Amino acid sequence: MDQNVNNSLHLFIEYLQIEKNYTQYTIEHYHHDIREFFMFMSEQAIMNLEDVKYFDVRLFLTKLYNEKFARRSVARKISCLRSFFKFLVRERLVSDNPFALASIPKGEKKLPEFFYEKEMSALFHACETETILGKRNKAILELLYATGMRVSECSHIRMKDLDMYLSTVLVHGKGNKQRYIPFGSYAHDALEDYIQNARKNLLSGNSANDYLFLNFRGGQLTARGIRLILNKLIEHSSLTGKIHPHMLRHTFATHLLANGADMRTVQELLGHAFLSSTQVYTHVTNEYLRKTYMTHHPRA
Repeated sequence: MDQNVNNSLHLFIEYLQIEKNYTQYTIEHYHHDIREFFMFMSEQAIMNLEDVKYFDVRLFLTKLYNEKFARRSVARKISCLRSFFKFLVRERLVSDNPFALASIPKGEKKLPEFFYEKEMSALFHACETETILGKRNKAILELLYATGMRVSECSHIRMKDLDMYLSTVLVHGKGNKQRYIPFGSYAHDALEDYIQNARKNLLSGNSANDYLFLNFRGGQLTARGIRLILNKLIEHSSLTGKIHPHMLRHTFATHLLANGADMRTVQELLGHAFLSSTQVYTHVTNEYLRKTYMTHHPRA
């Protein structure tokens, strides 16, 4: 394959990092999807990006469907490659965008999964707080439910981001966008217990580590580490099934709306760029209210 193909990818990745300010996680997805298309080009003996035509895009789509990729995955790949070729057109590296006419398959409309209040109580009850790690795990669970922040955001909180006097935390979200989120007394007490009675023991002499949540070696607790902690919590609770971190985020939003919070406030707390991203929770809330009615009304 022509060396210019790899150079084009390098330029695009720099564009995502510098101009778009995308996270490393997002950039890795772009890199993977574009590399996958390069492999397809090699299979089809297409040596240059300029030679990619709409017919080739259709073949690529057929290949993805034959390999049983989910519609959501196909949509992501097409969106990624459309952006890639749009960049190439802008830089005058190709004359047109063969992905411009490719239709992105509509994803299945699934309502976000969330925990009912009794289920959250069961999760909190499953947290033991006698050990150092138990205190840390309780603080993580309380903070995620209290703020609705993403797990990746939680893992990057530093001590200086936490204001215990005002009970707020500075969160560094997608695209380095920052927002302050308040938290309640339960999260405050759990954090206080963790910081005073557990965190200093986890540091293991590594006093220079400023991250709030630490692993047992005293290093930064990663997003993957938090996911493992949450899965272990549900295993020790009375709940069945697997917990995924976004369920706590969905639960946070659903419970706020169900108890009368306005959508703009929830949007701000979640760090959503568009209100449409938050509006999905109104459907969840409506279903939540319907089930509550059907369960408790004597003539339902």
